[in-house]
Amino acid sequence: MMVIAAVAAFSPIVVAKAYAFKLFGMTIFGEDQSESEQVPDPVRYSADLAVKTTDADLKKALEDSSRLVGDKDRPVSGDLGIVVKARDDRDRLIATLFEHARYGGVVTITVNGKNIDDLPPNPTFDRSKPIPVHVEIDPGPVFRVREVQFGGDAANRSPADYDLAPGQVAGSLAIIAAGDKIVEQLKSESRPLAKLTTRKAIADHRTSTVDVVIAAEGGPVAPIGDVGVTGEKSVKPTFIQRYSRLERGEAYSPEALKKASERLRALGVFSSVTILQADSLAGDGTLPMTIEVSEGKQRYFGVGANYSTIDGLGVQGYWGHRNLFGEAESLRIEGSVGRFGENDISNLDYSAGILFTKPGAFVPEATLKAGIVAKTENPDPYNASLITASLGISYELSDQDTASVSGEISYENDDDDAFGNNEYLTFALPLTYERDARDNRFNPTAGYRATLQATPSYEAFDSVIYSSFEGSITGYQAIGAEDNVVFAGKLAAGSLIGGELEQIAATRRFYAGGGGSVRGYGFQEISPRNDNGDETGGKSYVTASLEARVRITDTVGVVPFIDVGTVGPDEFPDFSDIRAGAGVGIRYATPFGPLRLDFAVPLNKYEDGASFGIYAGIGQSF
Repeated sequence: MMVIAAVAAFSPIVVAKAYAFKLFGMTIFGEDQSESEQVPDPVRYSADLAVKTTDADLKKALEDSSRLVGDKDRPVSGDLGIVVKARDDRDRLIATLFEHARYGGVVTITVNGKNIDDLPPNPTFDRSKPIPVHVEIDPGPVFRVREVQFGGDAANRSPADYDLAPGQVAGSLAIIAAGDKIVEQLKSESRPLAKLTTRKAIADHRTSTVDVVIAAEGGPVAPIGDVGVTGEKSVKPTFIQRYSRLERGEAYSPEALKKASERLRALGVFSSVTILQADSLAGDGTLPMTIEVSEGKQRYFGVGANYSTIDGLGVQGYWGHRNLFGEAESLRIEGSVGRFGENDISNLDYSAGILFTKPGAFVPEATLKAGIVAKTENPDPYNASLITASLGISYELSDQDTASVSGEISYENDDDDAFGNNEYLTFALPLTYERDARDNRFNPTAGYRATLQATPSYEAFDSVIYSSFEGSITGYQAIGAEDNVVFAGKLAAGSLIGGELEQIAATRRFYAGGGGSVRGYGFQEISPRNDNGDETGGKSYVTASLEARVRITDTVGVVPFIDVGTVGPDEFPDFSDIRAGAGVGIRYATPFGPLRLDFAVPLNKYEDGASFGIYAGIGQSF
């Protein structure tokens, strides 16, 4: 993004000739050429809309529904094109009125002063100026539910459970949703052929009420039958069926099908996944189904960048293969260079690694992971060079819960301001439990995510046994009718038990500060100090963050935030040195997550420490 911005800033001639500037398929400025392409026999018109109501929400909904008004700056094709667009608009506006329980509403549209119903089949208009189009809407009264009748296998249900209690607003969407919900409930009883037999609404214009009739047929109870696979090319069909976890003889449920589709998509090897059900049961009373897949590109590569005024510029690159041996095995080779501008070239942060992932290892719920990573880290307290090899397995306990265990061995050489030059050979056994109950992993508005990790470790050179214990929880709560404000909070804590600080590798001690913890401070700037003022790292920490993510437009948001943290020299924090940073950020929504730009200042800075920080990246801060 910085490269693109630089080209735009330093190439005014090129920009002046450009019709529009696009980034990732989105028009950032200028007019999108595709929207102004010439249409055959173009005819321009002007349009206005008048709604006889004081209901602001209804008026906005109608204005948003009108394509005549929304597209008034775009020409139509031919004189008849205006009439066709007007008739389509009338149907759209009537549907919007029904959604708001206005069954007696009247939509009148005139073109060049004549009602569209009175125009000839092939009208002609004076094109010397835009043809005037006028839309007038009389919404009429709000209709309410009078009586609801449930029939067939939908009988004996309570209308209140479907937002159709007598006296409630009888919007068409509520009536449609009630029928759909009944069918889903019947299917969740392992009745895959459930269907609606009747769904109708009868409006009484004298009393402004609606009678609703909904009937359904559940059909027989049936388990899952044979599961076939189509569309695969290089991914083994036996793996697709096994990983979907749709087993012959198991109870049928729409939720099982939905989860099967989601987990197959999450593998990353398919561009689309559709699970098709047979229209009738097999001879043995089971329901056959087919998993239809379309494979995407298996090899991929990418580059990325992040920047902060404190930590400098970092660049990353990676190459990967999503289906190494035919069962969605993933191989990823990645590298990065960081802290450009903050360190000289001899003290930059380097990283290179090879990561292998095998989903469905041993059982469908298990994922095997192996990797080897070599890197250097050069924050102010220390310079570290290390190489780490790991092998582990994670297991899905449920849709939200995952447990994992791994073994790792790491060699590290540290040039430490506080403890001098030391070597460490560490064997560790990280044990992790995670619960993810967020509604969206990239931009959550509700739910929470919690992690717990215990890492027993043995440092071989000094024969020291110690363990680290860490936990974090993030929560999200949206407020407002359209979730325009999301409050997000994070609390994290950790403790190192056993060993002395100098016996523990620098990268395994605790620090805070930077874009991932307390913004406004330098990377790992928050730390206990020794008598010489050198940062030693700590054996305990607590950090907390609070953000208010305020959406200003559909794409732009503002985020005020405050971060707080403390790092202590002992196994449990004494909170004697609490550091806080505050600031504001800007978010720009994209299809792959929000672009983030944060500005923060330390509220109680260190002497000669950072005075502010600017951080850029992709995705929310947590």
